[in-house]
Amino acid sequence: MKIDLRHIRYFIAVAEELHFRRAAERLGVAQPALSRAIQHLEQELTVALFQRSNRAVQITDAGRVFLDGCRSIMNALDHTIEDTKRADRGQIGSLRIGYTDMAIAGVLPTLLKAFQVRQPGVVLQPHHDVTTAQLQKLDQGELDIGCVTGPISREEYGQLPIQSERLVCVVYENHPLAGRGRVRLEDLANEDFVHGPAKDWEYFYSYLIPLCRRSGFVPNIVQEAYNSAGILGLVSCGMGVTILTESVRSSLTNGLVPLDLEGVSERLQTVALWRTDDLTGSKSLFIDYLREMATENGIPT
Repeated sequence: MKIDLRHIRYFIAVAEELHFRRAAERLGVAQPALSRAIQHLEQELTVALFQRSNRAVQITDAGRVFLDGCRSIMNALDHTIEDTKRADRGQIGSLRIGYTDMAIAGVLPTLLKAFQVRQPGVVLQPHHDVTTAQLQKLDQGELDIGCVTGPISREEYGQLPIQSERLVCVVYENHPLAGRGRVRLEDLANEDFVHGPAKDWEYFYSYLIPLCRRSGFVPNIVQEAYNSAGILGLVSCGMGVTILTESVRSSLTNGLVPLDLEGVSERLQTVALWRTDDLTGSKSLFIDYLREMATENGIPT
């Protein structure tokens, strides 16, 4: 069947005008060419779409059914064209976003929610992982954006700080230090620590271990857990103390006490990280959004 979009547009114009001359003027075509196109359409369909007389043109019942379908086709085509343009601008697509415990306990939920409101056509797919695992997945193309403990020094990667946090000590409520409100790192020299495995928490340890060494000790890690929730659970059991970022304050359960670290000015940085050799439309849109948020919040980029 030889029917194309030209035939459909011509038919709609005639059906709406019910006048071949006016339809031809609307389309900017010669009236004989329009008449031939409608005749061809009726021959291909083997139905009469219009009843013609010297005085009027009327649409048939079959023509009305065909008109509804043609309008649906043109509307679908318009939507498809617009969606194609939006996809090219990054406004339709998906983003696989990795996050650490620190990121999801901090500003990331607010950032993701605001971006989703701004770009509802982009599906966000968050994945929890430690920094080392996220770096591997970024290398292998399994993540689009990582939210990791930084800064990260890697060629062909871009990064942008999204939050900066102070460190805090967390102890169980019956610990001798629990009532003090703040401690110095030196006060923790003889304590047992609970933390993440060194191979998984490598980038967090790059903050923690130098701090402790400057205070004259290396933390005695007696228990390990993969994530912050597990670490805090072990602390609440009295297994030891821990040092995490201040964002954990909002998630501490009964039996856990946060203590400020006196004399510690270092802040742990979380950065958004991406491969610069694989910038899709949605990824570029998200990075531009993060830059905008960083500027509004006074975060150096």
